[in-house]
Amino acid sequence: MINVRISVRNLIEFILREGDIDNRFGTFSEDAMAEGARIHRMLQKRAGSDYSPEVELSYSYVEDDVEISVEGRADGIIRNVNGVTVDEIKTSYADIMQYKESKPLHLAQAKFYAYMIAEKEDLPVVNVRLSYVNIDTEEIKYFNYTFLKEELLSFTSGVLKEYVKWARLEASLKEERNKSIKGLPFPFEYRKGQDELVRQVYYTIYHKKKLFLQAPTGVGKTISTMYPAIQALGQEMSEKIFYLTAKTITRTVAMNAVEAMKKDGLKVKSVIITAKEKICPLEKTDCNPESCPYAKGHFDRINDCIYKLVTTESTIDSETILKYADEYKVCPFELSLDVSLFCDVIIGDYNYAFDPHAKLQRFFSDETKSGKYIFLIDEAHNLVDRAREMYSATMTKETFIEMSKLTKVELPNMSKKFDKCNKELLNLKHQCENYLLDPLIGDFTAALIRLYSDIERFLKSERKPGHKSKVSKEVKEAVLEFYFEIGHFLEMYELADEKYKIYAYYEDNGSFSLRLFCVDPSTNLSECMKKARACVLFSATLLPIQYYKSLLAGAEDDYEVYAESVFNSHKKGLFLASDVTSKYTRRSKDEYARIASYIHEAISAKPGNYMVFFPSYQFLEDVFYAYEDNFDVDEVEFAVQRSNMSEEEKELFLSKFKKDEMPENVFSSIDADIEIEEDKTLLGFCVLGGIFSEGIDLTDESLIGVIVVGTGLPQVCLEREIMKDYFESSEADGFDFAYKYPGMNRVLQAAGRVIRTENDIGIVVLLDERFLQTSYKRLFPKEWSDFDVIDVDNTTAKIEKFWDEWY
Repeated sequence: MINVRISVRNLIEFILREGDIDNRFGTFSEDAMAEGARIHRMLQKRAGSDYSPEVELSYSYVEDDVEISVEGRADGIIRNVNGVTVDEIKTSYADIMQYKESKPLHLAQAKFYAYMIAEKEDLPVVNVRLSYVNIDTEEIKYFNYTFLKEELLSFTSGVLKEYVKWARLEASLKEERNKSIKGLPFPFEYRKGQDELVRQVYYTIYHKKKLFLQAPTGVGKTISTMYPAIQALGQEMSEKIFYLTAKTITRTVAMNAVEAMKKDGLKVKSVIITAKEKICPLEKTDCNPESCPYAKGHFDRINDCIYKLVTTESTIDSETILKYADEYKVCPFELSLDVSLFCDVIIGDYNYAFDPHAKLQRFFSDETKSGKYIFLIDEAHNLVDRAREMYSATMTKETFIEMSKLTKVELPNMSKKFDKCNKELLNLKHQCENYLLDPLIGDFTAALIRLYSDIERFLKSERKPGHKSKVSKEVKEAVLEFYFEIGHFLEMYELADEKYKIYAYYEDNGSFSLRLFCVDPSTNLSECMKKARACVLFSATLLPIQYYKSLLAGAEDDYEVYAESVFNSHKKGLFLASDVTSKYTRRSKDEYARIASYIHEAISAKPGNYMVFFPSYQFLEDVFYAYEDNFDVDEVEFAVQRSNMSEEEKELFLSKFKKDEMPENVFSSIDADIEIEEDKTLLGFCVLGGIFSEGIDLTDESLIGVIVVGTGLPQVCLEREIMKDYFESSEADGFDFAYKYPGMNRVLQAAGRVIRTENDIGIVVLLDERFLQTSYKRLFPKEWSDFDVIDVDNTTAKIEKFWDEWY
C-alpha cells in the first residue's frame, strides 16, 4: 500500500484553492498574533461544559493501492440537545460584522472535520459553525450549517479522490529515490579526512543533533554534508533536505553537488528557490490581479502546472521555473514554492527557514510536526547578524507624521490614528537626550494595534467586489507598505523577551526611532530548528566555535568538529606586522604612510594581483593618497572598491583579476586613470566585510596575496555598545562578543580570498600589531600556526624568501 499522511488544512488548501493571488492586504493577523490565540482560548473557556476544545481527529481513506491518513484538530466540538456541532474559530482585525458568508476554504475545512467525527461516531447529521471574531472589539459573527453524513461523505470523497493522483506521484518519486540511493557512491575521490567528515555528518543526523563544523576552504564541505544527508534521506530519517545559505553562488555549488550524484544514478528532485523580486517577470513586483496577469487566476492553473513540471523535470532552477510559469501563466515565485512540496532537496536563502514572515509555512507552520527535515546551513557565520535583523524591528516617529499628512484628506480617521502614534512617540522623545534604554512602550503599541486594525479594515474594504475606491493609488500603496512594517513590529513585540533590548534613539538625520533589538537570536532560531531532525552549521570561519554555538542555538551536547585543511600550509605565507595599527588613537598621516610603505614592500617582492582590505572607505582613501604621495603609482594598476557598486561594476572589478577578461580601465584610481599594462602589479583596494571580502573565488595567478589592515572591529555605535553591555550582564565577555569576534571573522574571510585550491600559492599580510597579542592568536585557525613577524624594513626580504621557495 501507498501510505500518505496529510493535515486537513494542507489538503483543503492544496486541492480546493482557486482564483487570484492578491497582496493588497496582509495575512499577518489571521491566527498569527498571540492575540488570536488568546481569543481562541477565551471563547473555548466561555463555551461551557458541553464544549470540548482542541479535539484531535483522524480519518483513513483507501482507494485501491493508496491509503491517505488525514489528521487535524478541530477548534471545538459542541454536544447538546441540538446534536453535535463542529466549531471552527477564525480571528481577524477585519470588520467581520460585514461578512455576508463564510470563506469557502474555512467552510471546507470545517466540513472535513464534520465528516471525520460523523464517521468516528456514526452520526447521521453534523452541524458546522464558523465563528469569526474581531480581535480588537471581540465581536463575533456566526455562520451555522447542518449537513447529512451522506453530503459530507460526498464532499470529502471528492477531495480525497482528487488527491489520490498526487499521493501516487509522491509515492512513486519516493520509491525511485530510495532505490537510487542504495549503493550510491561518493561522487569524487575522497580528500584527506573527507570520509571522516562524511561520517560525522551522518552520525549527527542519526543522533538528531546539531553539528558546528569549522571547515577550511578545500575540504569539500558542500558535498561532504550533502552526500550523508542524501544517505539519511534514503534511510527515511528525513523527508527533505534544506540547504540554506546567504549567497547565490553557494546555492549553485549546492545544486552542482546534487548533479554530481545524479550522474552516478541518484534520482531526486531538487529546486533552487529564487527571491520573488529577482524571478518576477514584470518590471515591478505587484502581486494582485489588477497589476499582474500571472496573479490573475493563478490558483485555477497552478496544480496542472505543478503536475507537468514535477513529472517532467528533475533539476529545477530559475530558468526551468520561468519556462513553466510562462507556459501556464502562473506566478513563478509561488510555483517554485509549490513545486518544493515534491522535491527532496530545497536550496535557498536562510529566510525561507528562519524569517518570521518569509519562512515556508507549508513546511514550518505551527501545525508541522518537528523532526521531519535536515538543515544544512552554509556560511553559518552570516546567520548571526541575519537572524538579529530578521527578529528586530524599528518604528520612526517622522514616518507617522508623513503618513498622517498623506492620509489627512482621503482617510481622515486613519490620519488621526497616525497622529496618536506620533504623540506617543513624542512622549518618549521628551524623555530622551541621546538614547533611552528600556522605555515603557505599552501606550504606543496599544495605539499601533488600533492603527493596524484600522488599516486592515480599509484594505479589506478596498477588495470588496464592485467597490469603487475613492482613495488615490499613491495613498493606497503607501498605506499598504506601512501596514506590513507595523505588522512586523507588532509580531516582534510579542516575541521580545530577555534576549531583546528595547531602546529609543536619534538617527543621524535627527529623526527619532524606537527599536526592538534582538541581541541574542538563539531562542528564535531554536524554535525554527525544532522543525529539523538535525542541523549541520558549517563555514570556513566558524571561529571561535563556542561563540557561534551560543548564538546559533547550540546545546551543550551538540557536536563540534574542526576539519583539517587539505592544503599544504607551506604554500601560504603568513606575515604579521609588529609596528603598525589601525587604532583610532594612532590614525595620522604618518601612520597612513607607514601602512602604505608596508603595502609597497609586500607587493614589491613579486609582481602579481593583490587585494588590500581596509576598515572603512575613509581609511582606504587616506592610505591610497599616502601611497600616491610616496610611491610611483605608474608602476601599479589600482582597482578601488566604491560604495553601492552595481552588479555590472562588481563584475568589471573582479574581471581585472582574471587575465583572460581584462575590461576597460574603469576603476583605475580615486582621481586618476592609469592605463592597463599586461605584466603590471594589480592592487585592489577593498573594504573589510564588503562585497569582495567574502564569497569570491580567484584561483591560481588571479590573486597571489591579501593584505588586511586592522583587526576588523565594527565601528563603535550605540547598538554595539548595547550589545556589549548585554553580554557582559550575561557573564560573557561583552567586548569580544560585540567587537572582537565579529571583527576577526571579517579578517578570516578576507584572508580566505587567497589559496582557494590545492595548486594556489600566496601570502597573507596582517597589518596590525594587535594580531601579535595572545588574545588574537588564540582566534587563529590551526592553519595559521606558522607565521613570520615583520617590520617595514624587512618585509620585502622576508616575503621574497617565501616566494623563492616556490619559484
